[in-house]
Amino acid sequence: MELKSRILLIFQYLWEHTGEAHTVSLEQLKDYLQSCGLSRPDSRTIKADIDQLIELGVDIIIDRRVQNQYFIGTRHFDTAEVKLLIDAVQSSRFITPQKSKALIRKLGAFVEPQQKQLLKRQLYIDHRSKATNESVILIVDHLYTAIIERKKVTFQYFDYTPEKKKVHRHGGRLYTVSPYAMLWNNDQYYMVGYSEERKLVATYRVDRINQLTVTEEPARKRPADFTISDYFGQTFSMYLGEEAKVELLCENALMGSIIDRFGEDVAVQIVDREHFKVTATVALSNNFYGWVFASGGKMRILSPEKVQMQFNNILRNFSVQA
Repeated sequence: MELKSRILLIFQYLWEHTGEAHTVSLEQLKDYLQSCGLSRPDSRTIKADIDQLIELGVDIIIDRRVQNQYFIGTRHFDTAEVKLLIDAVQSSRFITPQKSKALIRKLGAFVEPQQKQLLKRQLYIDHRSKATNESVILIVDHLYTAIIERKKVTFQYFDYTPEKKKVHRHGGRLYTVSPYAMLWNNDQYYMVGYSEERKLVATYRVDRINQLTVTEEPARKRPADFTISDYFGQTFSMYLGEEAKVELLCENALMGSIIDRFGEDVAVQIVDREHFKVTATVALSNNFYGWVFASGGKMRILSPEKVQMQFNNILRNFSVQA
């Protein structure tokens, strides 16, 4: 029993207290083991324990410049990578403040002890709100399980009232969906799947899902013409609508925005030195029209005429009535 305790304590001490800039000697390890109530081992015993840990895959570096000094080498992530992950956790809206703190504490285990102070990031996140649904991470995990195992899921779906109260849609009736994919957009998780009630592929915000259950019923097969990349481009941030092929006249400065939306394979035609034309299939949603409006006049809808008229009607609704 003392052998197992000694090896585990050596591993724990090296992991929690050492790094390239902070090494420990055999004498320090002996002192630590003795302070833990174990009999003081000799140097050969400690060396044998360290060799065993190395054989098990622990990256323990031995510095032999003066006397043998030991420290943990690879920790799966380097400090710069952990900082990036912490920034992502802090800025992510779907992770609650409590879960953010817990994840950051766990990420701290992957850096040298002397680097942990540097993980107290002062990240500016433009005062965006954080999620309050603590179960989102578990729901995401269950949805991925359902996708992999090709099982249907059931759940309730809720909205908010003007008083900021949660209200389940359709009186709390269970939705039945065959999940196809998870999407990440605008700091939110979305599940895409076939809705048994609506008889079509639909999108659901994961943080609005409640009482999720992965059933034993096999999921419906994806439609033959369904691809997640096309679906993402057409629905424009998950707002569904009638699909239409549109032509857009854009100023050159918008090419980056066009590629962000449609990808590098989008059909583009040079019109003149200042403009290009785009042909793409989109969902005719308020989100699409809002995206066109947000260009500040640098993008115009050329066709079809029906889409032009819908956009003009929306603009008139925002104008002041005489």
